[in-house]
Amino acid sequence: MTKNVYCSLLIITLTIYAIRVLPFVFLRKEITNVRIRSFLYYVPYVTLAVMTFPAIISATDSMWSGLAALVVGIIVSLLSGDLFKVAVSSCIAVFLTELIL
Repeated sequence: MTKNVYCSLLIITLTIYAIRVLPFVFLRKEITNVRIRSFLYYVPYVTLAVMTFPAIISATDSMWSGLAALVVGIIVSLLSGDLFKVAVSSCIAVFLTELIL
């Protein structure tokens, strides 16, 4: 059992190390292609969105309160841009939606 755990940890470590080191090995000069630079610019934002969107929907008792928090959060972020206001308004939206449902 412990041999499998150590083997898994070794594989995970090598994979993460390879992902971080291989770009430095193969890409010696700056990337000048506009499409590739644009793609690489948006990768962190897309990754964050893909990781957080399912969590927003499934974090509450019902899907509807999660959707209400998402919509309210988007609207408040577009209006004010303040992260604290977005978080508080999304929490209030979940609370009120759970009370109604």
